[in-house]
Amino acid sequence: MDTLFSLPDDATLYRALTDRDPTYEGRAWVGVRTTGIFCRLTCPARKPRPENCQWFDSPAAALGAGFRPCLRCHPVAPEADGDPVVRQMLAALGADPARRWTEAGVAELGLDPSTVRRAFRRHFGMSFLDYARQSRLRAGLRGLAEGAPVIAAQLDAGFDSASGFREAFARLFGHPPAAMARGGLGLVADWLDTPLGGMIAVADDRSLHLLEFTDRRELATELRRLSAAAQGRIGLGRSAVTDAAEAQLERYFAGESGDFDLPLTLHGTPFLREVWTELRAIPPGATVSYGQLAARLGRPSAARAVARAVGTNQIAIVIPCHRVIGADGSLTGYAGGLWRKQALIGIERKLAQAGHDSAG
Repeated sequence: MDTLFSLPDDATLYRALTDRDPTYEGRAWVGVRTTGIFCRLTCPARKPRPENCQWFDSPAAALGAGFRPCLRCHPVAPEADGDPVVRQMLAALGADPARRWTEAGVAELGLDPSTVRRAFRRHFGMSFLDYARQSRLRAGLRGLAEGAPVIAAQLDAGFDSASGFREAFARLFGHPPAAMARGGLGLVADWLDTPLGGMIAVADDRSLHLLEFTDRRELATELRRLSAAAQGRIGLGRSAVTDAAEAQLERYFAGESGDFDLPLTLHGTPFLREVWTELRAIPPGATVSYGQLAARLGRPSAARAVARAVGTNQIAIVIPCHRVIGADGSLTGYAGGLWRKQALIGIERKLAQAGHDSAG
């Protein structure tokens, strides 16, 4: 199975470490045998001797080898936090969220647009221009959920035309915002902010039906399928279940709790629901392979079918499909992006360690 990044030779990596080369940010990490700590290659700490270095292609691999994360460079934080190009562009976006960015605008900041494009695709699975458009779309979504007319929401979101705004919604939800604003059969969709990017939550007054990162490629398909299952459109807004999901996600990302007790409605065949239910039995901080998960289900020869079922989970994090890894320990097969899978595993390792320390 593929790992996150094919590491170059040790001499090249050591050169990158001593130069604090950002090229390897989010792609390689160093463990220091004499201290038991692992770092980003851009860490400002004093550099170890080359014979004391051990190289990794993910924080999960370093943690698995027994190294502790550095308290200066925070190597288990989302990788984008350590990329100076990403930090600069996110700061610019935060200062003017309605700006309609172009590559010329990126160049005005003294950055190479192609470098910015590659950095955002590596960390977020999309270009910066796409990321900025999603941010404007989020602003429009909130305006509609609060009852703003479509044209007012479009202007607030910074789109050039109402048709452009409607097209963006259609790509994400499968139908235009006016149809969604009329509501459906009790299902409502809202945007939730997380440190790993925006998520769409779909819920009713009783349970959560969907929770997905907004850049998941199959999101529009999932939403259309959910609308069909509900025999009507999905409306814009939130329920008490949405509020509970947001609160529990905030505690999770703050490192306070890895437990979720949200009521769920699982849309799938009996086999899919069986796999998703078993995923919830994997505790935070633990990982299993697809083969191990199949064995736990009493289907040891069905690892591929189990893997496909894991991949169709549409309630991310709460149903922890990110806790399933390759048989060789590699991070594989996460629709939200391997960088997110790595970050989620890192968060949960810290949660598990904190629980162990408090119990001791």
